[in-house]
Order: sequence, then C-alpha cells, then structure tokens
Amino acid sequence: MSPFVRKVPTASGATAVQIADKTGGRYRIVEHLGSAHTPEELAALMALGRDKLYPGQGILDFDHTDKPATAPAVVKSSRSQVIVDTIRAAYQRLGFDTVDDEAFFQLVLARLIEPTSKSDSVRVLSELGVDVVHRNTFLTCLKRARDHNYRDQIAAKCFDYSVATTGISLLLYDVTTLYFEAEKEDSLRKVGYSKERRVDPQIVVGLLVDRTGFPLEIGCFEGNKAETHTIIPVIKRFQDRHQVSDMVVAADAGMLSSKNLKELDDAGLRFIVGSRQVKAPHDLATYFHWNGEWADDQTVIDTITPRGQKRLDPHRTTTRSEPVWDAESFPDAWRAVWQYRRKRAMRDEQTLNLQRNRAISIIEGDSQPKSARFVKTKGAEKVFDEKAYDRAMKLSGFKGYVTNIPKTIMPAREVIGSYHDLWHVEQSFRMSKTDLNARPMFHRTRDAIEAHLTVVFTALGVARFMQDASGVSLKKIITTLRPLREFTGVIGDQEITFAPDIPPAARELLDALPTGQSP
Repeated sequence: MSPFVRKVPTASGATAVQIADKTGGRYRIVEHLGSAHTPEELAALMALGRDKLYPGQGILDFDHTDKPATAPAVVKSSRSQVIVDTIRAAYQRLGFDTVDDEAFFQLVLARLIEPTSKSDSVRVLSELGVDVVHRNTFLTCLKRARDHNYRDQIAAKCFDYSVATTGISLLLYDVTTLYFEAEKEDSLRKVGYSKERRVDPQIVVGLLVDRTGFPLEIGCFEGNKAETHTIIPVIKRFQDRHQVSDMVVAADAGMLSSKNLKELDDAGLRFIVGSRQVKAPHDLATYFHWNGEWADDQTVIDTITPRGQKRLDPHRTTTRSEPVWDAESFPDAWRAVWQYRRKRAMRDEQTLNLQRNRAISIIEGDSQPKSARFVKTKGAEKVFDEKAYDRAMKLSGFKGYVTNIPKTIMPAREVIGSYHDLWHVEQSFRMSKTDLNARPMFHRTRDAIEAHLTVVFTALGVARFMQDASGVSLKKIITTLRPLREFTGVIGDQEITFAPDIPPAARELLDALPTGQSP
C-alpha cells in the first residue's frame, strides 16, 4: 500500500499525525509529523503530510480572489513556543540557569509539560518543537547532575528566592514514599510501611518547604526507614548548606519523638509538632478537673507536656491556672497548646461511631479482620472496650501541638496557625506525585534515583513559582498555554512565521507570569 497520512489519538488527549504505510497487514510509521491540540493545528499538520506525499499540491490558499496562487504555500514546522518560553523565563527568574546544562533544563521542561520516562521525554519535547538533545545526552545528564552537584546549586537558588520573598522563619517538613516496579529489594529500595498498603520496594522522601510550599531541601532514605528518623538529617543538611539557625520547623505528629525534639532543641531550632491525642488526658488534667468535659468552640488551653516518660507533678491540678512554660522553669517538659473545635468534634465522633460499629461486627462474628479499634480479648472471647471508646469520645474535638517556643514570643493561636500551614507541604507532595509524576520510578541505582529527584525538585520549584505568580494550578497553566503554537510556512522561496492568536484568558495568564528579568 502507498504511504498515507493518518491521525492517531495520544494518551495526553492530542492527535498525532503520521505518514505511514501498510505492508503485509502491518502498519509502519514512515515519519512522525507532530501532535495537534486544536482543529487548526490538526489541519496544518494534515496539510504538511499531504504536501510531503504530493509535492506541489499542498497549497494553502491565502488569496481568496479568483487569481490563482503564484506559488505553493506549505507548513514547514510548528512549535509551542509560548509555553516553552514561559517556563524558561520562570526557570531563569529563579536563577536555576546557574546549572548551565540545556539537557537538564529540557528534562525539567518535559517533567512539567507531560511527566514520562527519560526516553519518552524526547517525544514530548519534539511535539513542543524543541530542538531536542540526543537521548544519550539525557542519560549522561543524570551523571553530570551527580558529579557537579546540581541539587546543591538549585537548592542555593531556592533558598535565595525564599529569603527574598516569603522568608525562612517557618519551615514545614513531611515525608512520603515513592515505589518502584521492581521484584527485588536492594540497599536503598526496600519494602516498608506504606499508607497505600503496597508491597513493592520503595524509598522514603523527606521534603522541607517554606510556609508557602516552595521547596528548600529534599532527602532520600531507605524504604524501611522510620519517618521519625528522617527529619533531623534533612534539617541538618539545610542548616549546614545555608548556615542558618533562627527558624521554626513544623511537622505532623509522625515526627513526634522525644529524641527528635531534643535534637531540634539542641541544634537551637524552634519547633511546632503535632501531638498525639493519647497525651490529652494527662496534658489537660487541670482543665478537665476544673471545667469537666465541656468546652466552648475554639477553646485554647496553653499548658505543658512531659518531654519523656517522666510524668508531670500530679498536684498541679490543685490550682486552676495552667503553668506558663519556659525552658528554665520546666526542664522536663515542653509547651503544649490544645484547641477544641466543635466541627472537629463532630467529625471525630462520626469516625469513632464507625469504628464502634466495625468492632461490634467483629465481636458478633460478622467480620474477621486481624485487628480493630475497641476490640479486646477477655479470656477466650472478644469484647467491646467500652472504657477506651468513652475515653476517645471525651477527647473528640481536641487537637494538640507541642513546641519549645515560649508564650512571650509566640501566642497560642499563632502556634496553631503556623502548624496549619503544613497543608502547603502536603500540596507540594501531591503535586510531585501527580502533576510531576514522581512515581512509580524505574531507576535502579542510587545515583540515578537521586538525579531523578533533583529533576523533580527543580520542576517543583518552577511549578510553585508559576502557580504563586499566576494564582492558578500548574495543570491550568499547561492546558492554557500548550495549544498556542506558532507555524512556520514557506511560500515560494520565502519563509514566514505565523504567531499564535492569544485568547484573553491566555493573555491574562501570560501577563501574570515572569518575562525572564531578574527580580
């Protein structure tokens, strides 16, 4: 069969245009012409394909008079220059071009546009109209990223940007896991705790961001490493890299361990860490003694909590006032701030009742899971733990925060507000796993994995910068700007480039984004 032009839908929702032929019942791609995201792009690429197959016949009729065209007009190329220039401007505005490596930028660009494998990044970049480096150059780029400490250079620029904009007085830390499609473990990729209950080898990734979610440091750990053992190495690396000490670190209750808090305190750092609800009865003993179980909505109790196993003075409940924490007066305690919210109480009680129903179902033999809350064994029987249930209901609505910041420096409600900024780091993790598609990972060696995380870390910085500047999501930025393509055509012996028409929504977005000048 003679070659022909065909249209093929792609996974990204575009339409690939190819010149193909069919031999022996099998299709063979002769040439990939590009991918179209609009009807206009599709028409142009189809015209290009027809002109390649039938030279001289692919005429674009620019003259709508009765006069015949004096020369054939053909589309030579098209490119999504607007989105490429916009991302490059953001990259340069952050100072990331200190890494003088076009292949590295192209990996970051592909990660932002359509996250995929290193090999498939060539396709993504080709569809954008980028002059793509060779696939082998991408592989050697990962080696250069390690040998020339690209992450150190990028992290330094992230620090400079955060200091100049948000400031680093409050840093947020959290961890996630990235899994691998691999059958065997090694020294880094190990099976460990997974919130998704996966049994694939994984790594643990720690991310430190400023209070807006802008990335500052990333750390890679063995897949079976406890979350509590990751925060100190990442914080110390950040301190050593930038020689800073005056900052507050906020982390969720998963980071709460007496060893962690002591090390943070010994390093001269201030911290705000989520407390565990099991500590509430002891921390709030004075409050419950004088007020019973009732609390008004938004009630805040500023008190103390033990640093370790040693219990606090049991006689402190004889006075109604809560102790005012400072390091000298309470060397064996930290400051604890507890807040009651009625909305949280309603949510907690709903969850507890669901757990109660599940426990009763297990006791009555309707369900046979390995374990469940409020089920205890008494002799040979399973019985409902009424005391544990009542205790949990009593504490519903209370949320605690542990800190070493005195009340004279930070009021209780500011402690709570600072902790609640943690959603920014969770948002950054969600972006790295979805918009930037950091997983699953297919690299095998630690060097390649670390280099991949450097690309993701850099892309996350560019994405957060663009989102903060425009006020819209990365996905919205890409879907708005990617279809804007410029076309280069040839009429006779003259080459003409046609700029894309910029719709109002895209123009408003471009006006909000950087143009590449230094801040």
